[in-house]
Amino acid sequence: MSVVDLTRNLARVPSHEDATAAGDLLEEWLRRETDATVTRDEVGNVLARKGAGEETLALVGHHDVVAPADSQVGPDGEYLVEERDGRLYGRGTADMKGAVAAAAIAFRDSEVPDTAGSPARSAELVFASFVGEEVGGVGARHAIDEGFAPDYAVVGEGSTGYSASGVTDVAVAHKGRRGSTITARGKRAHASEQEAGENAIYRASDAVDIVRELEPPAVDVAGERLAGSVVVTEIEGGTAMNVVPDRCTVTVDERTVPGERAPLEDVTDIDGVEWTVDQDLPPMECGDEAFAETVLEAADGAQTGAPELVTKPHATDAGWLSQAGTDCVICGAAEPGEAHTDTESVSTDVLERCVAIYRRVAETWPR
Repeated sequence: MSVVDLTRNLARVPSHEDATAAGDLLEEWLRRETDATVTRDEVGNVLARKGAGEETLALVGHHDVVAPADSQVGPDGEYLVEERDGRLYGRGTADMKGAVAAAAIAFRDSEVPDTAGSPARSAELVFASFVGEEVGGVGARHAIDEGFAPDYAVVGEGSTGYSASGVTDVAVAHKGRRGSTITARGKRAHASEQEAGENAIYRASDAVDIVRELEPPAVDVAGERLAGSVVVTEIEGGTAMNVVPDRCTVTVDERTVPGERAPLEDVTDIDGVEWTVDQDLPPMECGDEAFAETVLEAADGAQTGAPELVTKPHATDAGWLSQAGTDCVICGAAEPGEAHTDTESVSTDVLERCVAIYRRVAETWPR
C-alpha cells in the first residue's frame, strides 16, 4: 500500500469527536503490514515498536482532527477525500493524517540497526500516533505519564513551505500557548452611591494596564527571532446599568517561547485581583544539534530544494515530549495555511518525500 492510499483511507475516517475508528485502522494496518510489537493504550494511542538498543527514535503524529466543514462530509458520514492536481483534499489530509501515513510506511520499510548487527548504532524505532492533540495534547500527556520516553522524536506536523515554497524544512523550535484568566473582585453597591462599593471593573482595568506594559520574552533559534506575545482577548463584568460590579474577568492569550515567561503574576499585586492558568501548552526547542542536523541532511537528500532549520509559530505535541526530556524536531508535509481549513489539502509528492525523510533518519540515527 502506498502512502497516498493509506492517507486516503485514513482521512476518510471521521475522528473529530471520537478517534477510535481511525485508531482501529492504524492498529490493524500495523499488525498486518509489520512484525512490530503493536499496542493500543486506554485512551486510544497507537504505538508500534521494533529493533533493540539503548536509544529510542520515535516517529510521532496524531490521528484526531478538528471538526470538518459540511462540504468535507459525505452523505454516509465519512469524510470526503478527493485527489486532483497532485494533491489530496479533505479534513485531516494536512493536519495530520498524511504525515501519520508517511510515518507508518517509513516505520514498516525501515531496516533498523540492532545490537547484533551494529552495536555502535543499536536503536529502537517507535511509531506513535496520539489522540487528543487538537484538544490540548490529551494522548501525548497520557503516554508520557505512562512512561513513553523516547530519546529522540521526529514529529510530523507541517514544516513544508517555511523557508521557500514547496521545500520541506526541519523545525527545531516552536511557540507554546498559555491561556489564563484575571479575576477582579470588588464590592457591589448602587451606582448612585459608588463610594460605598469597590468597582471590580476598575480593578480589572488596572490589571489590563499591567498586561499592556509587559515585555514578552524572545529567544534566537536557528537564526530566527522567536518572539512571544501577550494580549487581552475577552472581558466580562457587571450585572446592571445601575450597579457597581463586584466581579470582572479578563482572558489573556499568551504565546510562550522556550525559557522565561511573561510575569503575568504581577497583576496579583492589585487588591482583589487573582490570576489563574487555564491552559499551558509548552513550547519546544531541540537540544541536540547533531540530531537536528541529521534530520536536515535527510530532508536535503530527499528533495531538490534546499531545506533549512526553521521555527514554527504554534504549539504541537512536540512541546509535551520536549518538556518530558525528548529531543524533538518537526518535519512534515503540511504547508502554512492548510490545516483546519475548508479546503485542507496536502501534496502527494511531499507525502512521498516525507516517507523518504523518515526512512533516512530511522536508518542513520543514532550515528
